Amino acid sequence: MIWLRAFLPTAIALIVAAALAHFVSDTMAARWLAIALVIQALLVTLVMARLYFWAALPRQRALPQIGGVWQPLLDRLARFVKTDRETRESLTAELEQLHRAVDRLPDGLVVLDRYNHVQWCNDAAHEMHGIVGTGRPLHHFIRQPEFINYLDGDDYSRPPVLPLPTRPGRLFELRLHRSDEHHKLLISRDLTEQARLDAMRRDFVANVSHEIRTPVTVIGGFAETLLDLELEPAAQREYLSTILKQSRTMQRLVEDLLTLATLESSSAPPESERIDVHAMIRAVGAEAQALSQGRHTISYRLDAPPLVLAAPLELESAIRNLVINAVRYTPDQGRIEIGWRIVDNEGRLSVRDSGIGIAAEHLPRLTERFYRVDRGRSRDSGGTGLGLAIVKHIAQHHGGQLRIESSLGHGSVFTLVLPVARLIAESSGEAAHDRLTAPATGT
Repeated sequence: MIWLRAFLPTAIALIVAAALAHFVSDTMAARWLAIALVIQALLVTLVMARLYFWAALPRQRALPQIGGVWQPLLDRLARFVKTDRETRESLTAELEQLHRAVDRLPDGLVVLDRYNHVQWCNDAAHEMHGIVGTGRPLHHFIRQPEFINYLDGDDYSRPPVLPLPTRPGRLFELRLHRSDEHHKLLISRDLTEQARLDAMRRDFVANVSHEIRTPVTVIGGFAETLLDLELEPAAQREYLSTILKQSRTMQRLVEDLLTLATLESSSAPPESERIDVHAMIRAVGAEAQALSQGRHTISYRLDAPPLVLAAPLELESAIRNLVINAVRYTPDQGRIEIGWRIVDNEGRLSVRDSGIGIAAEHLPRLTERFYRVDRGRSRDSGGTGLGLAIVKHIAQHHGGQLRIESSLGHGSVFTLVLPVARLIAESSGEAAHDRLTAPATGT
């Protein structure tokens, strides 16, 4: 109906002009009609000018209030403007949220045009590649020849893995994807940890193969000799003893591998029982005395209350590995001290030896599977190379940690640390509580 209201002044002017022409004169009618049409044209022009002025900057100016026959149209336009503003605000908020989420990604993202110019990047890409601004070629920021060849080629199925000058010591995969015929997406992903794990897996397989191959070769060789040659009973006994020794070595290796696999595959805390640490330490110490055959002096320093909450088999395995390692790697006439103390509300089960010590560069890797400071000496001593890795995982299972202190010529101290939650006072009395929580001196 708005068009009827818009033409109403024109209709009135025509009616008045017709009346003037009938009752007065044609000239007067023509003048009146001309004046009315000019006035209406001026009003329409004014309205259109105000609307045009508003339309030039609609986001910065309010919609003009004109009134009259134009008001219904302006009201409808105002509703459209409000809806558009709300939609834009919603989209802007969602876009900002998306940008924040993308900026939090650890992977670097770079959008490229058909000419490999940077159109956009997230914060991670900015830090990785030093990208500043947009519109510049990507090779201004990533200059490695391997990546340039990859960028200029058509096959993106084999992305290069390269170090970046901004992140020394780390490796990154730079993978390109075609988002459409005019744009590409570069994803930069840190593969350092994955590369480390892959290397550990390769080393693990190689080490397991090597550790098993040696006893298998010995067993096979001696078995063939027994089958092919007529040997004296003493020689046969020696050969059979060697076979038995090597089979036991393989058995220990398999058992340690199974133990380590079980510990690594289980993230849940073990079922705990009340354990007398003093009794467990002395039982393991008796085994160590038998293994030592009088070649070492083994002593005890048990200053803390004996009861703890732990998985019996795991805790015994950890203690046995630490003590047996000390016996195997401490020279004859050396001293080994097994201690149990409370320091800073932590239970500390330590094994101290007077051996030759370990160089500082080896300490961070001692808990790696099959890592040996001296491979020949370790193998001759009967170790599998998995003991400390097992102890570390047992400590982590119990919410604790394994600490290693050593220096060349001054022996070593291996300490299994248990959190205060696993310590049990001797009684509910105040004296027992004071004994449990009082700090001790030493390490």
